[in-house]
Amino acid sequence: MRYLDVESRVARDLGLASVSSTSDGVSALSLNESATHAFLSENLLKQRKLIMTETYLIVGLGNPGREYRENRHNIGFMLIDRLSVRLNAKMSRLQSKALVGSVRYNDAKIILAKPQTFMNLSGQAIQGLLRFYKLPHENLMVAHDDLDLPFSTIRLRPGGGAGGQKGIKSTIQHLGTNDFSRLRLGIGRPPGRMDAAAYVLQDFARGDQQFLSETLDRAADAVFKFIDDGLDAAMNKFNETP
Repeated sequence: MRYLDVESRVARDLGLASVSSTSDGVSALSLNESATHAFLSENLLKQRKLIMTETYLIVGLGNPGREYRENRHNIGFMLIDRLSVRLNAKMSRLQSKALVGSVRYNDAKIILAKPQTFMNLSGQAIQGLLRFYKLPHENLMVAHDDLDLPFSTIRLRPGGGAGGQKGIKSTIQHLGTNDFSRLRLGIGRPPGRMDAAAYVLQDFARGDQQFLSETLDRAADAVFKFIDDGLDAAMNKFNETP
């Protein structure tokens, strides 16, 4: 069989064949069948991994703007910021009414998102991102503040109602289902007779910062567990009793 010299050299360099010259000076290629089979199998596996790469959308709820940055209501945004640091992901793209960053993690692709619609309209951004990336609801996790959990407590759940959280209510309305994973981040109840709306828009106290940082790291670990092993495994490891 005759091959162009460049093809022969490539095959030889890859270890797939040996090259010899015939009596008339034409290069001939002798295939190494076992090496060729191994080469093709390895590259086919790489292609399958690329095709089978799962994409996950991790959304943190909050309000955009400096005046809200340290609010209790923005703990979902804070989690996305913590994840972006740990994953070295840049949150620099505005897409579907959300600030977005993407990064590879093990065999998965993670889309991190902070809706810029304000809390009550968060569902607009989440719906747009799911449609753009053509993702099933099973690959979505929404992190949000929760008044009914003590501060520093985290709980994962597979679905359910909004529980008074207006960002989750908006998401349910826009997706037409409540069947998506949540990561509830406890902020505790307001003291005395303080209005809950005023409480969530207050900044975390200075004395809460260490517990807040530890909570965000634990919540980030829960997200990684969700991506690596699924929601049930993450719930079993990280859910706490209030």
